[in-house]
Amino acid sequence: MTAYRNAIQLGDFIVTTDNSGGIGEKTDDLVAVPDRITARFATRVALLEQWAAGAEPEAVLLHNFSGDASWDRYCEGINDVFDEIGVDVPPISGSSETNMSLRQSAVAVTLMGKHIHKSSVSNGKWYTYGTPLVGEEVLTRETEIASLAILNEARRNGLFQRIWPVGSSGILAEWRTATVDPTRGITSPLDVTCSAGPSTVVLLQIESRKLADAKLHFGPLLHTLE
Repeated sequence: MTAYRNAIQLGDFIVTTDNSGGIGEKTDDLVAVPDRITARFATRVALLEQWAAGAEPEAVLLHNFSGDASWDRYCEGINDVFDEIGVDVPPISGSSETNMSLRQSAVAVTLMGKHIHKSSVSNGKWYTYGTPLVGEEVLTRETEIASLAILNEARRNGLFQRIWPVGSSGILAEWRTATVDPTRGITSPLDVTCSAGPSTVVLLQIESRKLADAKLHFGPLLHTLE
């Protein structure tokens, strides 16, 4: 069983990070979106990786390569994530590139969290929650994105044993990594090979005794992996 997804453990702390380039408010960006949204989705991924490692964020490091003007907007996006899950935003520190002016936006968000929960051994089945989306779909189909608020409530109530965010490699590749089973196939009503962008879908391992409650909690975006 793989314990962590893109995370490093340093003593009692877990470090996770996500970055974005060419997405933002600069003229030469490949995708034009507000800096606030860019930071929100980068923070979202890093937070989900904290949860996958059984950690709770205690500090945020913001790496801003877009210039001073973007700093406050990036901080607003970070705050949006913690507002969504109903907790106080951890202290934010970091640095901005001010010596050189880049033609495209670039940002990274790093979370440092306290390792609190160990992954439990479970015979539960795997499910997906959310829909794999990328690019403009992330903005136009937001109701299909796995809700951090709903996930956090389920996490607090013990509705699942493990959570594993899905990224650009897709559901199948992430499931194989999470289960350490590099050859087995799966079936799903979703496309299991397409990118899930900023972790718009997550894998959840749910025990049978919790399944009825989980289905009520997550609704129609919960799908079985067979």
